[in-house]
Amino acid sequence: MKKVLFATTALVATAGMAAAEVSFGGFGRFGLYYQENDNEIGSSTRIEQRFRLTATGVATSDNGLKFEGRIRFQTDESGANPVQVGGAGAGNIYTGGGYGSSNVAQRSAAGFAVTSGGFRLDVGHVSDVIDSGDVINYYGYGVGLTSFVEQSSGWALPASGFGTSGDDARIDPTIKLRYAMGDLTVSGSYTDGAETVIGDTTPTFISEAEEWQLGVGYNFGNYSAGIAFGNRSVDLTDEDRATTSVDNDFWAATFGGDIGAFAFSILVGDSDLQDDTSYGFSVKYDISAATDIRFAFSDNGFDVADEAYGIGFRHSLGGGVSLRGGIGQNIAGNSVADLGVVFNF
Repeated sequence: MKKVLFATTALVATAGMAAAEVSFGGFGRFGLYYQENDNEIGSSTRIEQRFRLTATGVATSDNGLKFEGRIRFQTDESGANPVQVGGAGAGNIYTGGGYGSSNVAQRSAAGFAVTSGGFRLDVGHVSDVIDSGDVINYYGYGVGLTSFVEQSSGWALPASGFGTSGDDARIDPTIKLRYAMGDLTVSGSYTDGAETVIGDTTPTFISEAEEWQLGVGYNFGNYSAGIAFGNRSVDLTDEDRATTSVDNDFWAATFGGDIGAFAFSILVGDSDLQDDTSYGFSVKYDISAATDIRFAFSDNGFDVADEAYGIGFRHSLGGGVSLRGGIGQNIAGNSVADLGVVFNF
């Protein structure tokens, strides 16, 4: 992400005080998105739109420790069909949805980081090991304007990252520690979920969850490999103090690299919640310095889901602007296509 510097050396009061800076960066995208619908409500084609703005503050202490903090603002199209109220006899009254309309910009909780040499500590609203890309490539080469197909599309493995939420959202804090030494990277994360009350009428449930992830990755020449594993446990207590526990062990491994103009990524994973092992892959081929074509495939390991796949392209227009598009099938078995422009700033 190319950052536009908002203020540099905003605090230089004395010679012994380190410099601080605040920067803004992000991207915008807009175009057309098509999805085959299984119902007759709403149009299959809509306007696709997203605008993301991330504010980052950085300060460096006298002993060289780098401190960071960031928040994000983002607005998206709805992409949801309205729902009929009261069933078929409700007189065609619908609620919600707003297919293709844009929400008012949402905001994020704060994420923090401290870096020193090969060590980096992330705290707060931050990515876990799988989402961060520290040791594995979970998403691969996404297809289309919206990356509607990735090599992990529809997977059940926990992969939580930095994002935006509604006004009433509560974000569980995550602690992640990464150490990189040469071609070797080791990373671990822990998320401590606060108690959450579900429902405002009886029966009322209290949900508690915690999650940990560990991973290691290694680069060798033009290739890289990594593995991550972890556990997520959830306790659900009802009004009679009866507790139901769900314990989910999971893992994911990846291998990828590039050979000249060709690049690839392979992903395999599993969890206790799945019917079968998940697997996916994605490839990219550079036709020229400005244009590449890409293909992605995902089987999420659930018997009720279809395989997702798609083929697309990206063409650079220069200045951080690119034309992107693709066509394929999602995990619901519906055809999907999109086309539009992305500009980074």
